[in-house]
Amino acid sequence: MKEYKFYGWQTADVPAVNEEYKEIKNPRQLYDLLSEIWCADTCAPRMRDDWSKENITLGQCSITAFLAQDIFGGEVYGILRSGGNYHCYNVVGDCVFDLTSEQFKDEILSYENNPIQSREIHFGKEEKRLRYEYLREELKKVIRGR
Repeated sequence: MKEYKFYGWQTADVPAVNEEYKEIKNPRQLYDLLSEIWCADTCAPRMRDDWSKENITLGQCSITAFLAQDIFGGEVYGILRSGGNYHCYNVVGDCVFDLTSEQFKDEILSYENNPIQSREIHFGKEEKRLRYEYLREELKKVIRGR
């Protein structure tokens, strides 16, 4: 099995529950597809200057986690970061995965006792909603192109 650097990759075996994304077999495959799409335009504006091909998951957490929720179901949780922002990740049943955790390099994040994140609150920021919609549409294009 190919090795990944994102948190929970070893047990990320939940299937797509949304018929629209039935081609995506598990979060590892979603990571592979998103690796072709993540870019400075999908990165959070405040982090955009630091985004690079070497750190493709930087600033991608909430839009990625909500897109993964669309595909696999479950809940999006957030780890409170200094500065008051939340780093988002997914929990589906007993499966916890964070497709964008590698942006933190060797920092250990706690994936326990964190609050559920609301799509309405996150997408209350229009720029974030627009980045999510762009990521979602680009994923659909990649899927159709296979």
